[in-house]
Amino acid sequence: MHAIIPVFIVGIVFGSILLFTKHLTDSRVKNKLIEKGLVDENVKYLYGNRYDSAVPSALKWGIVLTGIGLAFLVGHLFPEELKEEITIAAMFLLAGLGLIIYYLISKHLSNQAKD
Repeated sequence: MHAIIPVFIVGIVFGSILLFTKHLTDSRVKNKLIEKGLVDENVKYLYGNRYDSAVPSALKWGIVLTGIGLAFLVGHLFPEELKEEITIAAMFLLAGLGLIIYYLISKHLSNQAKD
């Protein structure tokens, strides 16, 4: 049973890389088709950028990674027998909170850019 765990981990890593690469290339192809005007207006609406350029994508990852870092700090404040559970729970909680904060900031910035 223990010998199968590394196989699953390697499969998950390579599968994730494959899916990410596929998503990235599909996105580039769709954007190039839209830029060259080879699609009609309905497809442009479906595959167009949903956020304006006023919303930086790096902001999302900065907020999420800061939340995860704070979770590690919070986890170290608790006793050893609770440290692992508290750290994992805080990671999910603070990363989710970071995504909510990013959504609110991006919505605000998008509304400002439209005005």
